[in-house]
Amino acid sequence: MPATQEQLDHLAVQLEEVIHLVREQDEEIHSKTTLVCPRYVTSAQNLMHYAAFRSLDVRGMQKSLKQLGLTRLANAEGNILGSLVNLKSMVDGLRSKPSDTADANYLSIGEGKKMLHKHTDKIFGAPIKDRRVRIMVTQPSEAATDYHLVLGMVKNGMDCARINCAHDGSKVWKSIIENIRKAEHECATKVTIAMDLAGPKIRTGVIPEGPKIKKIKSLKSAHGEKGMAFIKLVAEGDRELKSNEIPVDKQWMESLRVGDDIKLKDASGRSRKIKVVQIDDDYVLLLSPKSITLATGTTLKPSRKKLKTGTVGKLPGMEQHVLLREGDFLLVGSHWDQAVLPLFDKEGNLKEPARIGCSPPEMVQRMQVGAPILFDDGKIEGIVVETHPEWFKVEITRADAKGSKLKSEKGINVPTIDLGISGLTEKDKEDLRFVAQHADIVNFSFVNTEDDVRELLQEMEKLGVKDSLGLILKIETQMAYKNLVGILITAMQAKKIGVMIARGDLALEVGWKNMAMVQEGILSFCSAAHIPVVWATQVLESLAKKGIPSRSEITDITSSVQAECVMLNKGPHIHKAISFLDEVLVNMENSHDKKEVMLPKMEW
Repeated sequence: MPATQEQLDHLAVQLEEVIHLVREQDEEIHSKTTLVCPRYVTSAQNLMHYAAFRSLDVRGMQKSLKQLGLTRLANAEGNILGSLVNLKSMVDGLRSKPSDTADANYLSIGEGKKMLHKHTDKIFGAPIKDRRVRIMVTQPSEAATDYHLVLGMVKNGMDCARINCAHDGSKVWKSIIENIRKAEHECATKVTIAMDLAGPKIRTGVIPEGPKIKKIKSLKSAHGEKGMAFIKLVAEGDRELKSNEIPVDKQWMESLRVGDDIKLKDASGRSRKIKVVQIDDDYVLLLSPKSITLATGTTLKPSRKKLKTGTVGKLPGMEQHVLLREGDFLLVGSHWDQAVLPLFDKEGNLKEPARIGCSPPEMVQRMQVGAPILFDDGKIEGIVVETHPEWFKVEITRADAKGSKLKSEKGINVPTIDLGISGLTEKDKEDLRFVAQHADIVNFSFVNTEDDVRELLQEMEKLGVKDSLGLILKIETQMAYKNLVGILITAMQAKKIGVMIARGDLALEVGWKNMAMVQEGILSFCSAAHIPVVWATQVLESLAKKGIPSRSEITDITSSVQAECVMLNKGPHIHKAISFLDEVLVNMENSHDKKEVMLPKMEW
């Protein structure tokens, strides 16, 4: 049924009111964009126009537009005022009324998309392959020493390499970068290097180490039967030991021969006999008929009389944890250097709850009774039931049925409270110096406010890289999402900017049920600002780690075509994950242009 004159008049009035509200932002826009880089002035104006538009509930107007076969403005964020004015002109035409758009200053249809592509190329470089969406890959520590690992990433389609400053150090980072530059030269391509500043993440404190022992389990056969335990003797040194490696004196190890038996008493005092079965330049391999637990200082007595007795060298202490169940209590304090495990009486009743420190300690003073709190990426949930100037008490409300293990250095999220912890740490400032010299992009972790952005821009200016170093803002807190428009406009003082949707921490902060809406909001506002978005966290995680993708992961990467870059994390099957993602993105781009579904000819 065609629209009546009354319906068209009502729609025209609605559009006029929306356009008027959007244009009212122009005076405020002028005051907020005085420091914005000339490249982004138009983008900042459009962003504020879009923010004004989204302050309204326009669902009724959208339904009316749909009935007329007109755009519902669902994909118009890149040039919102131009789309509104264009719609008003069309509706006026249907009303046989003149439309006054002579004084309108706006982006025409399609200009916003062109600006987004231009800004994306500025920060990531022009696309080398026939693919709009870039692929970012987190570099493992092994990338510093394994050139072929890096080369495979580049060959399979990595456009951007991510190095996390929360791990390793400048020596490792430099070696990784050298391997990337060597690989891009060999492949005649360009790889952008992005480095994450660790930021002020809230974490659990230290839990004291357990006994310095190592249990080496026997391997099971393909039929599930218990087999032998393989023990690898290695020379004592500073390197990190692998799961079955035991350190011993190098000269003593080199005196062993294949077939030698070695007698010992394991950590529980049981007699054991193990046999040398292989000798290599760097290790000696032994077999034990059963699982075996060795401790620092364990005596190793060879059966050959000419050989001296050996000793197990220094083993790392076992990682301890606090076991928490639903209904348990946990004290979190600002001045506890080491955790204290819970204390029980002879009947198994809890006498004193476990205690653990936190970092940074200032968070304790801002805690409030009733606040929800999450530990270890949300694996453990609780609620604050008591506060004190130096500690607060948490009642555990969700944990595994058998209890959840809380370890040192695990993340803490308190979604409903501003803990006043943001900005750059001293480590971040030191790491930024390295980033400024060696990387193309700095990823700013845990940005919360406009002041955080200003602080980073000031540090970049001191280092002379404000105009040359790309800046990606990691949106991973509820506060950052609420302050998104101001954060983006402040960041526009730099010349190359982007946004990462850090979906792991962000989901914990805003709640799983709200995550889809929040993710869509970030994509829309960044599109309005013509700022490229990185789709991050657990993309193809099963494929990268286990070699097989899950069904939900496939759905996830088909949705990721809405962004300008997709981030993969490290894993033993990372080459396979990059190649698979590359192929899927190319296929998806034939039928999707960001959020818009395209309709290619169907091949039956």
